[in-house]
Amino acid sequence: MATTVARLLGRTKNIDKRSKKYLGEALYYKLFKDGSDEVSVRHQLNQFLKSRKRVYKWEVGDTIRKLRDRKRFYPALKLSDAMSRRGMNMTVSDQAIHLDLIAKTHGVGAAENYFIDLPETSKNHLCYGALLNCYCKELMVEKAEALMEKMKELGLSLTSMSYNSLMTLYTKIGQPEKVSAVIQDMKTSDIMPDSFTYNVWMRALATTNDISAVERVLDEMKTDGRVAADWTTYSNLASIYTGAGLFEKAETALKELEKRNTARSLSAYQFLITLYGQTGNLVEVYRIWRSLRLAFAKTPNISFLNMIQVLVKLKDLPGAEKCFKEWESGCSTYDIRVANALIGAYVKDGLLDKAKKLKEQAQWRGAAANAKTWEIFLECYLRNGDIKSAVDCIENAIYIGRGDGRKWIPDAADVTSIMGHFEQQKDVDGAEGFIDLLKKADDNVAVELFESLIRTYAAAGKTSPSIRRRLKMENVEVNDACKEMLDMICSE
Repeated sequence: MATTVARLLGRTKNIDKRSKKYLGEALYYKLFKDGSDEVSVRHQLNQFLKSRKRVYKWEVGDTIRKLRDRKRFYPALKLSDAMSRRGMNMTVSDQAIHLDLIAKTHGVGAAENYFIDLPETSKNHLCYGALLNCYCKELMVEKAEALMEKMKELGLSLTSMSYNSLMTLYTKIGQPEKVSAVIQDMKTSDIMPDSFTYNVWMRALATTNDISAVERVLDEMKTDGRVAADWTTYSNLASIYTGAGLFEKAETALKELEKRNTARSLSAYQFLITLYGQTGNLVEVYRIWRSLRLAFAKTPNISFLNMIQVLVKLKDLPGAEKCFKEWESGCSTYDIRVANALIGAYVKDGLLDKAKKLKEQAQWRGAAANAKTWEIFLECYLRNGDIKSAVDCIENAIYIGRGDGRKWIPDAADVTSIMGHFEQQKDVDGAEGFIDLLKKADDNVAVELFESLIRTYAAAGKTSPSIRRRLKMENVEVNDACKEMLDMICSE
């Protein structure tokens, strides 16, 4: 298998025949041996780094790319750091990727510091472009615009990528009218657009509900002729049409998408299923699913997940159950995300016993409930007024945390609902215990929670001399009504 990968990548070095100083399998397969979840990947990465085994540089680059594709940014950064410390030469392209990984794991400030410390020879359009993309991702408009101007002043070889980042930023912040100016700038500067440029441009126009303008952009793309419309063009167009409720036009675009999926892209199949689902065309959803299954005998978990989610949205629960059983019977790794899709459907339809049974079944197969699982049950228990079970769900989710290592923090509306229950029931102990639980997720307790706690004490007629001191320690300023209650609650 490793030899095949090397051949497909155009490499002449044979992984199977390298010396014992090297890792005995492709690095990517090593890291994903126990599955693609963050914990498993980190564990395998740590094992590899401790082994001190060598790998080829192209192999590291390929693995980092695949880790980024799967949003495993922390392991990707750790691998990049480790290889750099071991003396593996980093090209400017590697440094640009490293900068992006730093931003995704440690924030834009850390990425800026890394950029500043780079040698001047590395500060070309790649690293500047990576930093610009970071600013755009974080919606830092002023910094993004200033950096773009600096790149122009330095005479860097700008490509469509930087302009695409800026246009995406304007669309996200609700200023799509600025996109046309960026397009004009590209034309004036003779910057070659790419398919993504046209896609962003069309999406920006779609936010203004100007479908005719969207279609004119597609016509311009065809007339220009330098960039061929690919399957992503028609996926984008179909999405715009479905958003506008133009389902007949959407299905015409989807037929064009299908024609252009000559390489049998998994993503293209999944977009077809999702978009046909949005048009409500269940027949086409199943037709594309059969095509996907024929194209990919070993169908990835993510494809089953996508199909089940679409069937659930189309209220085809029997179909979703059949698809789930098909996946379950042949999966090599039991993915809790796939189970969650069906658990969520059961809960939504009031089939709580079925949902619980599936959660237990997943655990028996080695896929313990994650934070998302507990979120699903949490919403169910809140709807049913079962506050004790809802609090238990929050406790479990906080304990597990998110898959990427971050803390899980409950939705503010759910927290308010639960505190409101304790306040109504005059349950001081319940309210205090709940706040202690929330502090395990976030040390900064919102002022509204303290105000609710004060009202709960007042309603229960209980006192707590320490509350004023707690408010001072937390640097919390409650409203005037609660300040009046404190005089009574804090009395000895």
